[in-house]
This record gives sequence, structure tokens and C-alpha cells, in this order.
Amino acid sequence: MPKAKKAGRKKKFDYNKDRKKLKRKVKKKMAPRIACSQMRNAWNEHSTVAKNLSDMGLAFDPNVAVPLRKNKASGMDVDEVAQIVRKPYVIKEMEAQAKLPKQDTRTVSTDMIEYVQHMIREHKEDYKAMARDEKNYYQDTPKQIKRKIELYKQCHPEEYAAFLELLKTEQMDTK
Repeated sequence: MPKAKKAGRKKKFDYNKDRKKLKRKVKKKMAPRIACSQMRNAWNEHSTVAKNLSDMGLAFDPNVAVPLRKNKASGMDVDEVAQIVRKPYVIKEMEAQAKLPKQDTRTVSTDMIEYVQHMIREHKEDYKAMARDEKNYYQDTPKQIKRKIELYKQCHPEEYAAFLELLKTEQMDTK
């Protein structure tokens, strides 16, 4: 026969836990994280989301911000609501950040660099010969090898140019 369940047992209060701290922790976890630092700094915790965004000059509802054109025959004109921007510095900072050039963070692994350099050193531009090379462990097709070389050229242009210069000097030395 199965044992009686312990559902009716009353739990004891844990005096060792700080309930106020736990509540703050849960509240902080539940609050949305604002990724944009400019918006996070200008955010007012006591205002609504729509009010915060309108103070910054941003739109809460895109349908209201940019209304659809209506037929002029219906006689309905769209009333333009003048928006008072109380925190214009937020938009200015966001625009300044958007104008900054982004750095390309893509890179190629060292194994891939060695593989590509070996293929170029041995076969120059002959992709079919590269596909038949014994170092082609993954049995890449000529097009796949070409794509890998192009990726290496894009990610490391200075290193690729230096590598080509090194190859030229090696060829000159052997002649």
C-alpha cells in the first residue's frame, strides 16, 4: 500500500533569509534589461514606457507615429501631434553612435590560415589541384576552397598581402 503524501504538512518559516533582499532581487530580474546605454541612463523608473519614450523623442507605437495615408475624399485629415522632446540628448547620442564606423570582428582560425597558406604556396590559383592535395582532409571541393581563400583575404588583408610578398621573395631567391 502506498504511503500518505506530505501535502498537508505546513512549511516552517525560514528566519535566515532576508525577504526584503529576495524581493528586490526578483524585482530586478523581472525588469527588462535596456541594452542601449543612452536610453538606460535617461530612463525614469516612475514613468510609463510610452511616457519615457515620448520624452526621449522616440515612438512607442509606430502606427501612431507614422499613420497610414487616408483617402482625401473621405474628408479625414490626420492631426499631427506636436511632440515635446524633453530629453533630446538621447537621440543625439544615439545618432552619434550610429555614425561611428563598425569594426569587422570576423576572423579565421589559425588552422584555416595554415591550410589556406599551404594551398596557395603549393598550387597558386589552381583550385582543382588544391582539391586533390593530400592536406585537404575534409575533402573540400574547389569552390569551397576558393571560398575559404576569399574569406581569409577579407578577414586578414594585411596578413594576406604580407604572405604574397613573402612568396614573391622566395620565388626570387630560388631563381
